[in-house]
Amino acid sequence: MKRLIHRISSKRTSNEGSQDQALPPKSLQRFVGGAYEAVGAEYVGFLVELCGLRPSDAVLDVGCGSGRMALPLTGYLSGEGRYAGFDISSKAVAWCRENISASHANFDFEVVDIYNSLYNPKGRFQSLDFRFPYSDGSFDVVFLASVFTHMFPPDVEHYLDEIARVLKPGGRCLCTYFLLNAESLALMAAGKAHCNFQHERDGYRTISARRQEDAIALYEDSVRGLYTKYGLNVQEPLRYGSWCGRKEYLSGQDVVIAVKPAG
Repeated sequence: MKRLIHRISSKRTSNEGSQDQALPPKSLQRFVGGAYEAVGAEYVGFLVELCGLRPSDAVLDVGCGSGRMALPLTGYLSGEGRYAGFDISSKAVAWCRENISASHANFDFEVVDIYNSLYNPKGRFQSLDFRFPYSDGSFDVVFLASVFTHMFPPDVEHYLDEIARVLKPGGRCLCTYFLLNAESLALMAAGKAHCNFQHERDGYRTISARRQEDAIALYEDSVRGLYTKYGLNVQEPLRYGSWCGRKEYLSGQDVVIAVKPAG
């Protein structure tokens, strides 16, 4: 298969939101990347079809941005379900509170003042020291879309530890990466990759020597080891992305789904 066929529209509930629901201004849409509506619908499809997201689940969106995933989830989660999201952008979170939480009381958004050299250079806290503001075992599903692709290996490890902490037993997580393995390295060497991670660093590669957080690729073996270390079982097969020039792919980035064992 080249791409997963999404059937999210057939899985909507009676809680479906208005088709005329407001979108954020273009500046806030660009903050989370291109194709705002299409990518949001795509990833909600992944959550339902690959992670088994149910309308009554509690879901955490790490790096929620301007509601790209939250907006379509308003049409899927029931009143028994719960959504929480946090982001470093106060403008994005303010828009989500005013335009989503105001009409969906079970959708909550938080600003976290985490340092990022590109997006929040005055942030007070380092990713490595940040504790997710939620209790242990709070969520059925945790997801991060295009977050680990801008984080260094120690920070990714810390976040996976936090993900394991806030997941309920039997909970699932979906995270996207640029994964370095024999196939992606060969495609990059052949000049077929859309993203060329040419700068080798300690345990990762980056596309820019000066602006490393623009895009960071991690070695697949190391990432798998982190999931094992924090008690998360990676679900096979990994869904690889098109970023390195693959002809068969699920999405643009590599998708890793894992489960926290029950009990």
